[in-house]
Amino acid sequence: MTPTVPELLLGNFLCLIDPPPNESVGDYLQAKIGVTGMISMLCAQEAERGVEARAWENRAIRELLQANADRYGQAFAQAAEGEDRDLSLAAMDRANAGLRRALIELHVAVEAARDAALDDEIRALYVKMADARRLDLPPMPAS
Repeated sequence: MTPTVPELLLGNFLCLIDPPPNESVGDYLQAKIGVTGMISMLCAQEAERGVEARAWENRAIRELLQANADRYGQAFAQAAEGEDRDLSLAAMDRANAGLRRALIELHVAVEAARDAALDDEIRALYVKMADARRLDLPPMPAS
């Protein structure tokens, strides 16, 4: 399961409203606030960049599926149908999940056919997809 931004932020809220026991106020509270702060910072990045990354990714997967449907089956063209009209993260994630499943199925077929060129293209897309979703951690303070 990949938690969503709203789920993570709700978790942060629930974490912070529960007071720690008196014996663990010092280091425990400092660590708790540090972790919830980091989660909030990562959520802010996801909220800022997430829709753009998914829109690009969905387009790229659709194009790859459509371009190879004649060789590997029209089911891939059908999986690539549609467009992203609802630009909420939740809707984009739902569309992306279906497209990723179809991409994995295409990749399996490509590997079985020993289609090295398309295999390389798909693996290059995976790298670009991971890079587009990268979140940046803050530098750690010196101890």
